[in-house]
Amino acid sequence: MLQLSHSLRSEQLVPTEDAYEVCRQITAEYSKTFYLGTLLMTPEKRRAIWAIYVWCRRTDELVDGPQAALTTEETLDRWENHLASIFQGHPVENTDVALVDTLQRFPLDIQPFKDMIEGQRMDLDRSRYHTFEELELYCYRVAGTVGLMSTTVMGVDLEQATAPWRRYGPMPNPTKEAIALGIANQLTNILRDVGEDAKRGRIYLPLEDLALFDYSEEDLMNGVIDDRWRALMKFQIQRARKFYAEAEAGISQLSADARWPVWAAQVLYSKILTVIEQNGYDVFSKRAYVPTLQKLMCLPGALVRSRIL
Repeated sequence: MLQLSHSLRSEQLVPTEDAYEVCRQITAEYSKTFYLGTLLMTPEKRRAIWAIYVWCRRTDELVDGPQAALTTEETLDRWENHLASIFQGHPVENTDVALVDTLQRFPLDIQPFKDMIEGQRMDLDRSRYHTFEELELYCYRVAGTVGLMSTTVMGVDLEQATAPWRRYGPMPNPTKEAIALGIANQLTNILRDVGEDAKRGRIYLPLEDLALFDYSEEDLMNGVIDDRWRALMKFQIQRARKFYAEAEAGISQLSADARWPVWAAQVLYSKILTVIEQNGYDVFSKRAYVPTLQKLMCLPGALVRSRIL
């Protein structure tokens, strides 16, 4: 009876090509910088990344979206069951069709997806992080997991591993670097969105860091920009850039056709930190973003890095 239910449901869903197109449109609308990077990938890989992105976005919106106030632990339990259905090859909704097809093409592990749901559970019951260690765990769950998912799709350079001078060395495994890139991206999001998060009563900057610079929660909620704030933001930006630097070492281990888009994504997203600096660290009244022309100007440099680094 369960199989019949799945069969009837599948007949009502859109064809695979249409599901991928829906994922493409969602990615293009909600993450323009990320979408630009995907256009540098091979067609099969870019479509897989769109499918993964949409699942991640839908997961995030359970806690941060328009209906977030209605989300409970039970909501996330149901979403995890929904995930299990997808991994069993049974799509429930239209965008699931694309992810089911992606799972047939790439050996994705379910654990990073489950870890991301755990990250949303953290957002349900807390709005402060006392230490960076606590925040780093959160960043892994909501973004480092994306690095793991994406690396599986990108693939590693097996030819490089079997070169005569590396034949007896370890196989490429850029897992740590993939997680670092995800964490770097999330830290960038946190710094860009300080003002927006404050309006929702959330502070993601570690409270121990605020104390280190004698900057209070009340100061942050009031959008105070002074020498203390600027010093605090410089410290946070430096930390994010360390994670970007750590991630760079893993890009050369990826498949040749994946290096340019990953370099591009890394360069483009890290540029947001530069814009924050150019805005005088005002993340309360100014949203840091990289203009399209600047994004396009970064692509040749990313291509060069992908060829020589």
